[in-house]
Parts: sequence; C-alpha cells; structure tokens
Amino acid sequence: MNELLHLLKTDARLTNQQLADMLGKTPQEVADEIHELEKKGVICGYTAIINEDLIEKTDVEALIELKVTPKRDCGFDDIAKTIMMYDEVESVSLMSGAYDLALTVKGESLKDVAMFVSQRLSGIEGVLSTATHFVLKRYKEKGILIEGEDPDERSMVCP
Repeated sequence: MNELLHLLKTDARLTNQQLADMLGKTPQEVADEIHELEKKGVICGYTAIINEDLIEKTDVEALIELKVTPKRDCGFDDIAKTIMMYDEVESVSLMSGAYDLALTVKGESLKDVAMFVSQRLSGIEGVLSTATHFVLKRYKEKGILIEGEDPDERSMVCP
C-alpha cells in the first residue's frame, strides 16, 4: 500500500508538514498527492473513532446479515445500491460464506432497527432472509483499542 495512505489510515490528523517529514517530501508535494487521491476517489473521507461509552449515546447499532437472490445481469449491485440509500445504513459489504450482504445499521432504539428490518429490508425484492445482531460493546475499531488500555506486548503461550 502507498506509504502516504498507510500514514493517513493510522492518523488522518497528521499535518502535511508532518507527513512530508516522514516521507522525505515537501508539504506541497504531500498536499498535491492527497488532492489527487481524493479526486480519483481513493480517499473517500475522513472519520474519528469515538469511545461511545464515554459520551451520552442513545442510538443503537446492529450488524445485519442478508441472504439475497442476485438480479440477472447485475448480480448483487442493484440490491446493494437500493439498501445503501437508506439513512439508517452505515455500511454495506458483499460477503463470501453463509450470507451475501453484511450491513451496519444505526437507529434510535432496538425497536427502530427492528422496524427498519421488518418493514424496509425484508420488503425489498430479492431479500430471502435477515439475521440481526445488536452491538453491545465495542472493544477495538480499525486497529484502535477503544478501552484505552495499553496492549499486552507479551506473546500468547499455548501448552
């Protein structure tokens, strides 16, 4: 992977000067490269990882597995595009294995998510079944420990 992309994935708050120092480039070269990556769609956005246990959070998050019948000539793309247009849907991924699409959905309550699944998702042509899993606690997100504890550097030993 491009070294600049690796650095941005690790910490998107690094300044162009900091990135330039790490990469042996000028800040303007870094800014131009970032702009080009954004323009090409390689960099799609920037986000913060939040420890939601430390803020007043009222919404709920669920992981939803969908089994679907792909449409002729377009496979899973059309159904994925339909699903990703809903505001509740945070992410949509095509999967291998026991189910076809994996969704991350947010709602104000368990009931809101359940209503979304029963009234919107299950009514979409081609959706065969759903399985909803509610997120109870997040321990690690995108390689970042949410709890704030230092990782144990010792190797695991199995007898």
